[in-house]
Amino acid sequence: MVRISDRHIKSPAGPTTDGFGCPLKQLSINQALAGSDIAVFRKATSVMRLDQVKTSASDRGFVVGVSSLGGHTRRIYHQHHATNHDFTENSIYIRNLSEGYKADLSGPFDFLLLEISPASLIRIAEGAELPGVTSLAAETASKDIVLANLCRALTPALEKPEEASALFVDQMATAIGTYLVQRYGGRSIAASNRSRSLSRSHEQLAKSLLLENLDGNISISEVAKVCNLSRGYFIRAFRETTGMTPYQWLLSERVNRARELLRASNAPLAEVAIACGFADQSHFTRVFSSIAGLTPGNWRRNS
Repeated sequence: MVRISDRHIKSPAGPTTDGFGCPLKQLSINQALAGSDIAVFRKATSVMRLDQVKTSASDRGFVVGVSSLGGHTRRIYHQHHATNHDFTENSIYIRNLSEGYKADLSGPFDFLLLEISPASLIRIAEGAELPGVTSLAAETASKDIVLANLCRALTPALEKPEEASALFVDQMATAIGTYLVQRYGGRSIAASNRSRSLSRSHEQLAKSLLLENLDGNISISEVAKVCNLSRGYFIRAFRETTGMTPYQWLLSERVNRARELLRASNAPLAEVAIACGFADQSHFTRVFSSIAGLTPGNWRRNS
């Protein structure tokens, strides 16, 4: 799992704002992760009135913001007028970073931000079988519960990056990117009856690669490339073939291996956790309990 430092604007006195114009001194949460073609950030503050946010036009692509709080308002300044917007829980915005931005922000906020470069957007669209999508439609304070729920799944990875596998972050970034180009890319989705399942050889190859990287530190891109498939197609085909996403399948395999070790040895739980690709015993216990219905210790005693 790769954690990335937040981009910021430099001044002679050092960084004062992040890459989206937010004053760093007023942010209570400032987290970041690198996903497949998408940089993920979480920004939050309890300050009622922030310094004015202002960014210059750039070639960085698009930023998508998803609000997990209500009560935040923005007055956005356009060339000849200004508009006022109220953000509720699960409301979003989509902004083209090639356009300058200036806004007055009021009220606490907690946003998950997705930054997508122009080249990444093209790759995401091609993987979603929507070639030709090169932009996302602008949105401001509109509600999108589906996108909010997808993004919410990344919150634990932002809070505990040491427990987040590259496979999980990559898989979620692919799912989010696919949804964005389908919903906001301006292209209709053609129905297809084409089989989405993996061939037997691709299924065996993908599973072998995943098992060789039991800790999940292999990207969807790497596995899909070996199978000569796009990321989006690979995830859909893997799910149709196995009934699970690659990350869900790997978690299940980790727990199966843990069961074998718990049954056949007296190794400490911490050692079993590491041997099965978990970050530590606490991480192991949470995942094992959610799948097996018992803690590893109780499961060993009962078995």
